[in-house]
Amino acid sequence: MKIVTAMPYGGYVILMSRVKDIRLKVIPSKVANDFVKKHHYSRSVAFGSRLNFGCFLDSTLHGVLQYGNPIDKRKVLPLVFTEYNEMVGWNEFVELNRMVFDDYLPKYSESRCIAVSIRLIKKNAPHIKWILSFADGTQCGDGTIYRASGFKLTNIKENKSLCKMPNGVVFNEISTRQLQGASLRRKIGFRLGETIKLFKERTGSVAIKGNQLRYIYLIDKTCKITVPILPFSKIKEMGASMYLGKKICDVGVKRSTASFQDVGGGAIPTTSLHLNYA
Repeated sequence: MKIVTAMPYGGYVILMSRVKDIRLKVIPSKVANDFVKKHHYSRSVAFGSRLNFGCFLDSTLHGVLQYGNPIDKRKVLPLVFTEYNEMVGWNEFVELNRMVFDDYLPKYSESRCIAVSIRLIKKNAPHIKWILSFADGTQCGDGTIYRASGFKLTNIKENKSLCKMPNGVVFNEISTRQLQGASLRRKIGFRLGETIKLFKERTGSVAIKGNQLRYIYLIDKTCKITVPILPFSKIKEMGASMYLGKKICDVGVKRSTASFQDVGGGAIPTTSLHLNYA
């Protein structure tokens, strides 16, 4: 979004983008969840979210970033070690569970908001050493915003956990097996004692083909990623490129990573993060 202003003697001047006018505030989970349900492509919240940043422009909420716990901490803990070759502590990392913006914010707002939120975490929760996030290359995008924000790509794999019901509702098989599974199962119509396999057969639910891409950002630069860091070119090589829910080859999109900023994403700091703005 750029502001065009008329000059007194004719002509126009294009003013700078208003990205730097965006302010981040910690907001209540209910406010964040309501926004996510309305604007996120999945229409669902991440049950592990604990820290909710609201992105404000002109005193109005136009975006939300939710940080919290991953689905299974044990599996991702070994991804990062300290400089002393020890595993990072149980509560020394977070996942960016949800990131969603409406259409009001100017271009590049996503990477700007990520950068500000990381600075706030670094300043007010210094025990947090790294951030994990996943890009949904099955329904949304391949993580362009993460790449532009300095995240490292560490894995591309076929996503086998997402299923779609005939009515269009999408659910994650892994989530249904976690603590939040009971609530999720009731919501989508599981019967008492029914297994996921039987539910899929009864309802005609089918797996959604696509990929999941894993990204890591090191807040503490002395830490090290223990798995191979993949070149971004690997995304195209593996046919995992996606933009707004469409394979890039399907929509003919040809843009560089640096300028390809229009894809929304997709995963515990303490109350000391309740600041007015950054």
